[in-house]
Amino acid sequence: MKYRTLGKTGLRVSVVGVGTWQFGGEWGREYSAAEADAILGRAKELGINLIDTAECYGDHLSESLIGQSIAGSRGDWILATKFGHEFHRSFERTDRFRAEEAVRQLDLSLKALRTDYVDLYQFHSGPDAAFDQDTLWDTLNRQVEAGKIRHLGISIGSNRNIHQTSNATKVGAGAIQVVYNRLDRAPEEEVFPSCAEQNLGVLARVPLASGFLSGKYRPGTKFEANDVRSRRGQEDLDRQMREAERIRSEEVPAGVDMAAWALAWCLKHPAVTTVIPGCKDVRQVEANAAAVALVEGGHPQDA
Repeated sequence: MKYRTLGKTGLRVSVVGVGTWQFGGEWGREYSAAEADAILGRAKELGINLIDTAECYGDHLSESLIGQSIAGSRGDWILATKFGHEFHRSFERTDRFRAEEAVRQLDLSLKALRTDYVDLYQFHSGPDAAFDQDTLWDTLNRQVEAGKIRHLGISIGSNRNIHQTSNATKVGAGAIQVVYNRLDRAPEEEVFPSCAEQNLGVLARVPLASGFLSGKYRPGTKFEANDVRSRRGQEDLDRQMREAERIRSEEVPAGVDMAAWALAWCLKHPAVTTVIPGCKDVRQVEANAAAVALVEGGHPQDA
C-alpha cells in the first residue's frame, strides 16, 4: 500500500480507502456484522487505513457496522464521516444542516462508530445556502477545539461546485470529497486547481463510476429496485456503459484489470490524494488494493 498526506490536515491516508455506502443497504443487498468485519479486516491486512461513511447510509447503520468491526483497533484507522441528512428509509432523506442538528448528528455518529472522535467530519452534499451559515462553521470549529473532530471537510454534491471548494479554507475545512472518474472529469476544470491552491486533500468518490468502470456491465443491464442505480434513467445508464466499453477496448492495456486501471487513473492526477471505492465483498477489496501496483512514483503527495 502507498500513503499520501491529505492536504493541510496532515493525515496520512492509504491511496485506496474503503467507501461504505453499500453497508447502508442501498446497493442491492444488506450486510451482516460478519460480512462487514470480513471486508474491513481484509482491508486492514492490505494496508488500507481510510474508511469513508456517512450518517445517512442507513440510519447510522453503516457507521454501526464499522464501529463494531474496528472497536479493538480504532487507532489504526482514519475515520471519515459526514453530516447533513436524516435517513428515513431507503432513498428518502431530509436535509439537516443547522448548527444544532450537525452537533446532534455528530454525537449519534460517535456513538455508532464507538469512538470519541472522528478524523474527518464532512459537510455532506448540501446546497450553497446551507453551506453559507457562519453559525454552522463556528459551531463545528468549536467541536474541533473540543477534540470530537480532528479535521473538517466538504463533500461537494456537484463536482463543479467551485463556491464551496473555494471557501473551504475560510470555513476551516482541509479536504474536499468529489465525484471523479474516467467517465466524469469535471473537477479538473475548476475544483482541482482550487484544491491545489489551498493545499486541500482530495478524496475521489465514485472512482469506478458506480461500477461501470469495473468492466462487469453491458448496455441494457437492469438493476433491482433496491439498488440506487435503478433510480437513474436507462438511457443515461446505457450511455455510460457504452462509453465504459469503449474505454476498456481503447485505453485499458491488455491483461490489466479494468477496475484497478480505473482507480490508478484517478490516483495519477496531481490533485487526488486517495480514492474511496465501495466494495461488496473481500474479493473486491483485494481488487481495489491491486490498483496500487499500477500507480507510478513521482506523485507530488508521495513524498
